Amino acid sequence: MSTETGTLFLHPDRNLALELVRATEAAAIRAVPFIGKGDKLGADGAAVDAMRKFLGTVDFDGLVVIGEGEKDNAPMLFNGEHVGTGRGPACDIAVDPIDGTSLTAAGRQNAISMIAVSDRGTMLDASSVFYMDKIVTGAEGIGIIDIHRPIGDNIRALAKAKGKRPEDIVVAVLDRPRHAQLIDDIREAGAGTRLMLDGDVAGGINAALYGTRIDMCVGIGGSPEGVATACAIKALGGEIQTILYPQTDDERQRGMDAGLKFDHVYTANEMVSSDNTFFVATGVTDGGLVKGVRRYGPIIRTESIVLRSHSGTIRRISADHLAEKWLDH
Repeated sequence: MSTETGTLFLHPDRNLALELVRATEAAAIRAVPFIGKGDKLGADGAAVDAMRKFLGTVDFDGLVVIGEGEKDNAPMLFNGEHVGTGRGPACDIAVDPIDGTSLTAAGRQNAISMIAVSDRGTMLDASSVFYMDKIVTGAEGIGIIDIHRPIGDNIRALAKAKGKRPEDIVVAVLDRPRHAQLIDDIREAGAGTRLMLDGDVAGGINAALYGTRIDMCVGIGGSPEGVATACAIKALGGEIQTILYPQTDDERQRGMDAGLKFDHVYTANEMVSSDNTFFVATGVTDGGLVKGVRRYGPIIRTESIVLRSHSGTIRRISADHLAEKWLDH
């Protein structure tokens, strides 16, 4: 521990996670009226407001390294914004009040509200480059997968490490035109696909969790989501490899000016160098990672997952909220 100008700086502790889950619960609950209504920005705006309000009550000095708004031209918790009371541990945070705003607006599954946290100065700011290529697996993939290798080779190598046939491997990938060849190659290798409309953070986490149907998550998705996923993977003991994927020469130059490395494989430790990371997510709509918000008469029920790398724990939190406390507030 060290002091500076009389303020005590501490590492984030386990109590912080239970405070942060209040913010993701609030964001998820506030998004509910927008589910299936086609109003993507309205859903995001309500979730941002709720998350900011609850983060303001948490005893920590949170610096938003990865905000959720720039890429989507949406209301945002912006990069460089300080949240929390300013007392307690100094942290880097990545936030996405709704990962899957399009899913929420359409009433589809797998939308979550999420926050990732690490010690101050340990989270890669990849915000100048919107996309990165990713491959994520559980612990069996460590030393086995290689993002530079053809997907078929990675599928066969992971299948062998897991004691499965390639035909039994399920690979999650965003359903995008840019992935048409990748999807064909996955299926040609004999594996099955789990096509995601949005929300590749949940896809990556499910690939690393035991007991899910997903063995691997691959493809080009958001850089902020990649860094947030790395926080979760460090708690799960899985493997993640990413390569930045700039869309234009100007974007590449912005990334170079920000000190980012291209044609370089970023590992979990490079994206988040702290060994004390948190990942907190609450379901907005039902999904494979967590259930969505539900209303039972006077009760609103939320389901959340809390991951912490320092202790290697996975906690699932089901909470019942009195609906009357959320009306007109």
